[in-house]
Amino acid sequence: MAINGPKRSQRKAPSDDAARAYGTLDALLRLRHRARGFSFLPRQPVHSILTGRHASRLRGRGLNFEELRRYVEGDDIRTIDWSATARLGSPYVRVYTEERDRSVLLLVDQRLSMFFGSRRAMKSVVAAEVAALSAWRVTSLGDRVGAIVFSEGEVAEIGPQARSGAVPRILEAVVRQNRALRADGGSPADPQLFNEALRRAARLVTHDGLLCLITDAFGADDETIRLVTRIAAHNDVLTVFIHDPMEAALPDIGRVTVAEAGRQIEIDTSARDLRGRFAAGFAERQARITGFSHDHAIPVLPVGTDRDVIDQIRDLLGHRMALSAAERRARPGGAHG
Repeated sequence: MAINGPKRSQRKAPSDDAARAYGTLDALLRLRHRARGFSFLPRQPVHSILTGRHASRLRGRGLNFEELRRYVEGDDIRTIDWSATARLGSPYVRVYTEERDRSVLLLVDQRLSMFFGSRRAMKSVVAAEVAALSAWRVTSLGDRVGAIVFSEGEVAEIGPQARSGAVPRILEAVVRQNRALRADGGSPADPQLFNEALRRAARLVTHDGLLCLITDAFGADDETIRLVTRIAAHNDVLTVFIHDPMEAALPDIGRVTVAEAGRQIEIDTSARDLRGRFAAGFAERQARITGFSHDHAIPVLPVGTDRDVIDQIRDLLGHRMALSAAERRARPGGAHG
């Protein structure tokens, strides 16, 4: 959906508008160098949204000893090496790295409902950036990554592959579907595609994998809950909930033209009941996602269109991890990562 508001005296350059509306393969490939300082693994920094009961839902694997280092506030006290602490006179912890080669499947939403954005970028572009950052990070840690990229025009399946072999194929599918989005296209938004993508995901992630849903959850219903529950019985599930600030509070900007699926409708945003219905629809969708997260201990990462994506992900997942890694690299013989 696209909203055309009142004319303004200053407009963005066409290139700026294009970058906001559509992603490019080159931009997604360049995100490889920014995919640091966060992880989807069970061992999380103290400020991560995955700590506590959420972290317990992420299944662990075997652990390999990596190093002995000074205790940092927020470290799990169960990792303290008491012998080293007594010998050295200050708290030290044992650091482990997890065994590699886990399957991670990204479910990347590029439906018409994602073609909306009032700030930095469209939700569809934000989802593409989240997918790229996730794919690059997963492969950098030695795990396998695959994806299901879905839209009204196409559903692309890329099976999990080791190293970074699958990443270009994933990003090409994302960009292809992203650039096919049109507010004046002939196909309406299809809420049933979400469940169809989940059925395909269930066939690709069968046991001890991680399914990462990157979506605005349009069309989520009781069948969605059933499908995700079935997948979560033997795998981990993580939801990246893509949203735009205007969805929660439609501003009073007068009459605007809404274009969707080849139709144009003029609406009056000054009407209080219209703004109320708009906000209620978003609140209902958000409540369904957060309620399901609470009931099934499935983490939800809210990522908005108004801020840099990697900053948001690091805020949610990675501050302490990034600090610890930097400290280790700064010391002679420290680990790299």
